[in-house]
Amino acid sequence: MKSLMIVCDGLGDRLTEGRTPLEAAKTPNMDFMAKEGICGIMDTVGTGIRPGSDTSHLSLFGYDPFQVYTGRGPFEARGAGLDLEKGDVAFRANFASMKDGLIFDRRAGRDESGLDELAKELEGLEFDGVGVFFKRCKGHRAVIVFRGKDLSCAVSETDTDEVGLAPNKSVPLDGDPRSKRTADVLNKFTEKAAQILGNSAVNRKRVTEGKLPANIVLARGAGMEPDIQSFEERYGIKAACVSATSLIMGVCKAVGMDVIEVPEANGHVDSNIGKKAEAAIKALEKYDFVFLHIKGTDEASHDGRFDSKKEMIERIDREVIGPIIKGVDLDNTTIVLTADHSTPLRLRQHSADPVPLVILGDVRTDDVMNFSERSCVKGGLLRICGRSLMGIILDLGGKSKLFGA
Repeated sequence: MKSLMIVCDGLGDRLTEGRTPLEAAKTPNMDFMAKEGICGIMDTVGTGIRPGSDTSHLSLFGYDPFQVYTGRGPFEARGAGLDLEKGDVAFRANFASMKDGLIFDRRAGRDESGLDELAKELEGLEFDGVGVFFKRCKGHRAVIVFRGKDLSCAVSETDTDEVGLAPNKSVPLDGDPRSKRTADVLNKFTEKAAQILGNSAVNRKRVTEGKLPANIVLARGAGMEPDIQSFEERYGIKAACVSATSLIMGVCKAVGMDVIEVPEANGHVDSNIGKKAEAAIKALEKYDFVFLHIKGTDEASHDGRFDSKKEMIERIDREVIGPIIKGVDLDNTTIVLTADHSTPLRLRQHSADPVPLVILGDVRTDDVMNFSERSCVKGGLLRICGRSLMGIILDLGGKSKLFGA
């Protein structure tokens, strides 16, 4: 048996005028999975815990994030193609827009023009003997890596999480002198980067074209390289990931999955998700387990756009789920469709609301007729934790081991 896990980032939601975007969307192929499969709801990390995309994916892959997670930065660095050395500290970062010392757009308008050039202007910086590696990722995102002696990831972020505020000053989160040193370097980098970006001809051009300046870098998710057992060692199966998001690619690389990139795809609502579906179907010929990640639903959620999220869900149903149902051997494939977390439109950020889950394969079917947050509550899987999902997948695929005599 082969296994395919499809995760629609931030798919879960709360009610807007009596319904969620998933309930409002026309999803005949997802509904087919619900009718022919078994449904439930899932707390990806734990009940009442608001999961990040990194911790939720670790949990979905069967790892305990409370044991292996050190911070988001290392995963982002891996996804961007950077190799970390022991003692390096990595941060996830955003290009953002600042005016009169206050942040007014944390994503620089999501406009990518000139960001590669701006990233090059931040290369080669050094503070107090600490070298800084800076690399742009997809969209407005970037990675910062500090390399030097006596560093720590126990520092606070400079990202404000809100607009209308000045960038945060990083502070040590413990009494270790290494944490203070690292916080000081981060503050110096933030100040210098704002100077460089503020004087850049690239940003002057962006402004003359009516675009927001990308004149500040906001950092968060400090971490060091985690020690994680590989997916193949853990489960005895070969796995691959299809994603266009640096963070998710980084998590998948960290657990030893092969990453399949699709040049036509990105992490936005306009991504060529059909090509990603084709890549996932083809990957099943070679791999036992294939993970397919789709980001656009989360982007629409963070922007608070109901219609955009609904349309993205309908595209996923039409361009991903439909072709996959037709393109794989359903008698020899377990297909899982779920989300890594809920991102309610009203909040524009992750919440602890459980996510819908459906498994199509050699399962005991239930009475659920359509795939949505409220319908899946009635399913035969009931309410599970994300860390249990891989066990279920392995069992359905005939790959689980007997516990006991």
